[in-house]
This record gives sequence, structure tokens and C-alpha cells, in this order.
Amino acid sequence: MVGLALLARAICTGNRFMKQILTTIAVWFDSWKAKESEDDRIDWVRVFPFVVMHLACLAIFAVGVSPAAVIVAIALYALRMFAITAFYHRYFSHRSFVTSRPIQFLFAALGASSVQRGPLWWAAHHRRHHRYSDESQDSHSPRHGFWHSHLGWFLNRRNLRTRTEEVNELLRYPELVWLDRFDLVVPIFLACLCLLAGTLMEVFAPGLGTNGPQILVWGFFVSTVILYHATFTINSLAHRLGSQRFPTRDDSRNNFFLALLTFGEGWHNNHHRYPGSVRQGFRWWEIDMTYYLLRMMSSVGLVWDLRGVPARLRGRQR
Repeated sequence: MVGLALLARAICTGNRFMKQILTTIAVWFDSWKAKESEDDRIDWVRVFPFVVMHLACLAIFAVGVSPAAVIVAIALYALRMFAITAFYHRYFSHRSFVTSRPIQFLFAALGASSVQRGPLWWAAHHRRHHRYSDESQDSHSPRHGFWHSHLGWFLNRRNLRTRTEEVNELLRYPELVWLDRFDLVVPIFLACLCLLAGTLMEVFAPGLGTNGPQILVWGFFVSTVILYHATFTINSLAHRLGSQRFPTRDDSRNNFFLALLTFGEGWHNNHHRYPGSVRQGFRWWEIDMTYYLLRMMSSVGLVWDLRGVPARLRGRQR
């Protein structure tokens, strides 16, 4: 009887474990199946694709390298970094400018291709970050530990759900909701596109010395992983390294190197002083590529009503 009881308990435990795994896998394909949770533990099943992305970079030793592959990797890094900084951040999170619905969708899709979840999830968590910056309720404050702020926070169960209550005005766009729910579709499409592009280069431009697997590895995996960690430094390093021009209530810093790496996001203390500004480099020498590109888009009517920084706020320094 004792043996049967132990067997029954083992079966129940196994069933619960399998149910948890299947639930997590379901969330891979429809992120809105994620439930509200107060669990800060890492969801190791969900971490698996993130680990695979990094391990896939080791394939560079199998596929080799070519100038074409490196150029594609750099181009996709730059394009997707701009989509994250200009649209995921300055547009969806802070509404610092206005654009049309087609442009909104185009750059939301490009942002989704960076494998940093959907636009609603990203904007919702970022708005919450500003509300509780470096307080106990801030999901990715370095005060909770460097690795937690860099990547641990989005791998745990607590922050898996899209906090739709934070982005009510964006829920009226079904195309954005779709991108957010099925946030793996666009990255998979980009990976397939890289493979196809490399194959076509091999066939029609053999002089480039590249092929499908090489463009897939460099253009998708390597480019995406570098993009990951460049973006993540704003949550971790930009609250630790650099100068504080303004007396904000948090640990935000201005960091020239991070600003170069992230197209202007490194002017983080400036940003926390006035989050609604489309411009984060307040001084002429504070390079802000995202702002320059948005100004170019504004000049041809693709975006408009760019919000600047009030002079009265610019002048209040430590």
C-alpha cells in the first residue's frame, strides 16, 4: 500500500510538472496565455529559447565569415536598434511624437523582430519602470542586483504577462495586439528571410562568398544577441556608470559610450529628468542618433509633433 501511495504521488508530481512545461510552451506561441504571478523565480523552460539564441552564435565557427555576412549583421543591428529606441521606447512607451498607423505597425514589427517581446509588453513594463524607478516595485533596478537588472527580470514568472492595464490606449489597434500575442512570428520570419537571402546570394552573387547558413547565423543570431545586450545595458549599466547632471530620484546616469552603442539611449539621466522628450541628448555634443533619424523622418512627413525639452527643465542641473 505504501508503494502504491508513493507511486500515485510520483505520478501526480509528474503530471503537475508536465502541465507546467506544456503551459510554458503554450506561452511561447501565445504570450497572452501567461497568468498573473508574484513568483520571482526564473522560468527555466522559458529560458531555453534564450539560451539557444546564444549557443547558436557558436555556429560562426562552422559557417565562417564574409564581408557580406558582417554587413548584414551590422545593418540588422542598426535597423532594429532604431526600431527599439525610436518606436518601442520613445513612441509606444512615452508618446514623444506622432505617426501614421502604417508607420506605427511597420516599426512595431521591426521592433518585434529583435526578439525583445511585443510592443505592448515592452511599453507596459517600461512605463512601470518610470513610475517606480529604482524602488522596490521597479522590475529591473540594479539595486536588486546587476544580473537581475540586465536579464534576470524578464526571465522570471512575475514579468511574463503583458500588463495591458498600463497601455490601454494601444489595445485599440488589433495589429499591435496580434504582434504582442504572437511575438515569435516576426523573429521566425526574419530568420527564414536571412536564410533565403543568403541562399540567393550564393546562387546569384557567388563572388560575395556567402550562403544561407552564414547569413542566418550572422544576420539573425549574432546580430540579435549583440542587440540584446546593448539594449539591456540601459537597465543595468546606465543606472550605475556615468554622470548625473540632474537630481532625479533614481540612479540614472549619462554615459557617452552607451549612448553611441544604443543610438542615444545612454543619456539616461537626461531621459529620466524629462521622459516625454523625443530628444535624449540635451546638449549639441550629446550624440543621439535616434533623434537625428526621427528629425529626418519628420522632414518628409513620416512622423510629426516631436516633443522637445522645455528650457526651464534643461537648465536645472546639479
